[in-house]
Amino acid sequence: MNTSATNTEKQFDAAAALCRGIFETKLRDYGAAWRLMRPESVTDQILIKADRIRSLETKKQQRVADEGILDGFTAIVNYGIIALIQCSLGFSSGKDLSPAKALELYDGEMAVTRSLMLDKNHDYDEAWRRMRVSSYTDLILMKIMRTKEIEDHDGSTEISEGVEANYRDMINYAIFGIIKLTEKPL
Repeated sequence: MNTSATNTEKQFDAAAALCRGIFETKLRDYGAAWRLMRPESVTDQILIKADRIRSLETKKQQRVADEGILDGFTAIVNYGIIALIQCSLGFSSGKDLSPAKALELYDGEMAVTRSLMLDKNHDYDEAWRRMRVSSYTDLILMKIMRTKEIEDHDGSTEISEGVEANYRDMINYAIFGIIKLTEKPL
């Protein structure tokens, strides 16, 4: 295994742990209140976060001091995992998951998403490292638009991957953004 791929795995795991920690803390605060959300609503939440990141990248100024670009990417990761859980379980009329079960589902979806990243990272030869953080934002926004189109067509596609694949890509691009924003220069 090459050193860069090994480093990517460690960096991915650190970024995923950051996101999971936030998810777990919010579970303690709110429980699994997100279970009420339909997948389409979760997609719109991801859109709001990605639009805000793009706005901050473009304006180079933020007025809400405690919500930066890094926070936006962590929110996209967590909402992406929530979307995958909602796609799997369907939405609920109440908080029907214990925090322990929610974390178990979170970990399962993150493991599948990590595996996809490793496979794509192998085939694309670490191309994400040569990209700008703003490109991750744009790619996430494109994936959101694709997801919204698929949702508007009741989930049917002719040739394209479904919404779950798009959510996984959004999560992975957001994790790449987290890595780039938190890695120390050489």
